[in-house]
Amino acid sequence: MIRTQGLTHIHLMVRSLERSLAFYTRVFGLKEQFREGASMVFLNTPGRDDMVTLNEDPREAPVAGVNGGINHFGFRLGEDGDIDAAVREVEAAGGILVRRGEHAPDVPFAYVRDPDGYLIELLR
Repeated sequence: MIRTQGLTHIHLMVRSLERSLAFYTRVFGLKEQFREGASMVFLNTPGRDDMVTLNEDPREAPVAGVNGGINHFGFRLGEDGDIDAAVREVEAAGGILVRRGEHAPDVPFAYVRDPDGYLIELLR
């Protein structure tokens, strides 16, 4: 067994770095940590060790939003999280609601797509 400290990051190919940066900072409150060149930015949830990397590489633009076998990734809302408010924020930032429901009683979820088409699960 390899001992890890958990998942470190998810790397997303995007068509527009600035559009995706605006979406993830507005909707999820991610903060820019640093950039690598002009086309890649590293973000994280304040106070957490997670990382989302956004990469606008014109050579990879055709795969932006293509999941390559990964169905979705998810964000858990804060304790006072409101699924309805989260969906409204996603839509206001250019995303779309795909589906919502409950995994079990009192375990609501919503699936949304970011502006590139990546499927994101919102959990409360």
